[in-house]
Formats: sequence, structure tokens, C-alpha cells
Amino acid sequence: MKSSPIAGAKATAAGGAVGFLIVMEFGSGLLQGWFPPLLARIGTEFNVGDAALNWVSVVYLLMTVAFVPIIGKLGDLYGHKRLLLVTVTLVAVGSVIVAFAPSFSILLLGRALQAPLGAFLPLEFAIVRSKSEGTAGRSIAKLVGALTVGGAIGAMVSGILLAMVDNLTVVLLVPAVFMFLCIPVVAWLVPETTLRSAGTVDWPGAALLTTGLLSTLLGIANASNWGWTSGLTIGSIVFGLVLLAVWLQVERRVKYPLVDLSVLTTSGIGLPILGASLFGAQMFGSQTAGALFIMTNPDTHGFGLGLEAASVGIVFLVLALATFAGATLGDRIAARITAKSTVVLGSLLGVLSYAAMIGFSASTVPFLSAMLIGAFGNGLILGVLPAIVVKKAPEDSVAVASALYNTSRTAAGSVGGAVFALVMSAFLVTLQIDGETTTASGNTSYLLVWGICAVLSLVLALVALKFRGTDENRAPQSAGTESTPSAPPQKEHKA
Repeated sequence: MKSSPIAGAKATAAGGAVGFLIVMEFGSGLLQGWFPPLLARIGTEFNVGDAALNWVSVVYLLMTVAFVPIIGKLGDLYGHKRLLLVTVTLVAVGSVIVAFAPSFSILLLGRALQAPLGAFLPLEFAIVRSKSEGTAGRSIAKLVGALTVGGAIGAMVSGILLAMVDNLTVVLLVPAVFMFLCIPVVAWLVPETTLRSAGTVDWPGAALLTTGLLSTLLGIANASNWGWTSGLTIGSIVFGLVLLAVWLQVERRVKYPLVDLSVLTTSGIGLPILGASLFGAQMFGSQTAGALFIMTNPDTHGFGLGLEAASVGIVFLVLALATFAGATLGDRIAARITAKSTVVLGSLLGVLSYAAMIGFSASTVPFLSAMLIGAFGNGLILGVLPAIVVKKAPEDSVAVASALYNTSRTAAGSVGGAVFALVMSAFLVTLQIDGETTTASGNTSYLLVWGICAVLSLVLALVALKFRGTDENRAPQSAGTESTPSAPPQKEHKA
């Protein structure tokens, strides 16, 4: 079918906007990957131990959960570009505070202000869908791919840069400068959306959701330090779950809820968001175990690959590139086999990957090849699953639906990481290294983590089979054509 002049113009405008947003997402990934290699130096500079350093990541995670749903809702109400501009400004200011922090507490304040970074993608998803729904799936895949590559490069470059300049402030200023440069890009070059959601912000609902999630995740994130059976851990988790139960009741009664729960069932985004939780748990939760295993020395521990730090950096860059390839190809594959089938394919590649990691844990090349397969499968899911949510969400609620997707994935990743940390601590072995007795996680703990991840991937495949509207999820054959559209990134490293 020939494209109309209007469709072609919209696709061209969307393409220009996506180019600028891709640069932002690369910077977002860069910042998320920037911190893990610097944690040891941060501890030395501020004279804090490992337990305190954990808060550098925990504060960022908790405040991301707090910020993202509210920012997404505000974007739907008042304009996605407007909120993106506010968000990038907050992140830039937070990055400067981190760089020049005179104390550890001020550094944590800066990390909290960096947390709105997690709202970049939901707002950007709404912008690209608004400008060209027909190419939204492809655009979302590119944004996710840029985030993934940025995270991998950030994790590599920050450590190298610190070794070169030996100045923590200078190294921390790099992402700050990048974020400040993004402010005029958003202000002048990113178009605003026009469709607005009706109503106002449900502030009581926002307070209940935010406090409930914060309390629950605070207990889970600190369970390894507080103890899973301690009153503080149990009390925090139970209190949070009670608040979330109350929030569900409140959302059913208010005229303009923060999250319209009926949309989760009527629009078909409920199962994809559940799938995002399963995916986040296996992807984020298993990262630490994978990194530790390939660095573990088999001569002293009896297992592991014994790779040096430099080699590990290269490995994770290659894995990030495989994830990028999966994310960018996902939309084209979905055009041929449907989006939900692509999620199933990515999940089954995950099952194959974890099974091979278990079976070839003593062989370097097969083990790394298995990780590569899993990274590509994760990329397929990263590129397509959010597109399903974006396409199925009501036009006036794309940002808050995307925020819910991001929050569920991040929260589940936190839970997965905490549970896997418990597994790692449950199977300890006693070792003699350089004449000293020490304890470490045994090989069984790693095999069990990968077994759990394989099960999670399999469950995700089964859930994806239940996604509604397979034919509706087909991606466009090419930009600007009038075909049925599809709409869909660390280590934190993530963040």
C-alpha cells in the first residue's frame, strides 16, 4: 500500500524526534552504568563501608519507583515533552550534586534527584507513538537499544577514566555535563504531544502507591543486611503490602485514578505488565551471579571461569551488543511472526541459555556462548514487550501505562536480586586461599539461580502465549506504509 503524504510527513517528523531521543537514552544508559565501577572509590572518598555503599544503588532504585508513575501521569495530563524537560533538568542537577557532594548524605540526595531518569522511556514512548504510531515499534526498539549500549559503555568507561585521571569529581561530572547538554535538545528539538488525559492527579492514590512500593522494596532490598526474619524486614514488607492493598481499593473508587485498573484487563496490557515482572526478575536478578561466576577462580574455588576484570568488561560489552541487536531486530521479527510470538521466542532463548549455562558451567567458550544467546533473547523481549504495552494503552494514558511497565520490571528485578542473594548465601563453602580460611557461595548456589531464571523465562513464554490480539501486534512492514502497526535497556549498570 502506498503511504499518504500525511503519513509520510508524520514518519519524517517522528524520525527526527527519535534521533534526538536516542541520544538522550544513550546518555541515560551511560549514567546508569557509570556508578558500579566507582563504588569502591566512593567508599574510600567518604570513608563508608560496604553496607552504606549499598544505599548508593538502593536510594536510586527506591526513588525511581516513587517518581516514575507520578511523572508518567503528569505527562499524560500536561504534556510529555514538558515533563521530559523537567525530568532531565532534575537529573542534571542531581548529577552535579553527586559530583560535588561534600558528604555521603549529600551524595545520596543527588542520587535521589537522578532517579527521575527512569521516567525518560515512558515519556519518550508517548512522544514517538503520538508522532507516528505506524513506526512506534521500531522507534521504541531503537530507544531501548541505545539505553542498553549506553549502560555497557558507561560501565567500561567510568572505571577506565577514573584510573586515568584519579579524580572522582571529574569522573562524576561527565554524565552531569551530558545531561545538561540534553536540556536544550529537549527544549528546542523534541516536539510536544497534543493529546491530554482528562482529570487531575490522584494524589492520595499516588501517596499510597509510592509509600507501599517504597516500604516493600526497602524491606526486600535490605533483607540481606537486616536479616530476612528480622522484625524490621518483615514489618517493612508487610506494611508496604497492606498499603498496596488499600491503594487497590482506593483506585477502584476515585473518579480519576492514578492507574485505571480496569484498563489492565480491558485494554490487554495486564498480562504484558505481568510478563515485564517475570522478565525483570530473571534479567536484573541474575546479573550479579553471572558477573561473579565468570570472575571466580576455578583454581581456588573449584568452579568459575577465572576471567580478569578487563576481560569481564569486554564480555559484558559483547553481551550488551547482542542485547542491542535483539532489541533492534525485534520489531522486524515481530512483523513476520507477531509480537507475542517474538516475546515467546526471546523467552525460550532464555530457557536455552540458562540450561546451557548449567550444563557447560565448566567450559568457558560454551558458557559464554550460552550467555550470548540469552542476551540476544533478552534484547528481543526488551524491544517488543514495551511496544505491546504502548500500542494497547489508551491514547491518553501511554506514559502512565509505560511507567507501570517500567516500575513493575524494576521492582521485580529488585525482588529477584534480593531472593537470589538469599540463595547465594544459603549454599556457602569453606575455602583455603593463600593460607587463610574463608567462605564463599558454592557452585550449587549459581546453578540454582540459573535454574530459577530458566523457570521464570519459561513462565514468561507461557504468559506471552496468552497475550490478546496477536495479529494486532504485528509491526509495520516499513516506515510510512499503511500497515497494522506494532508498538513495543544494567548492569545497572544499571542502575
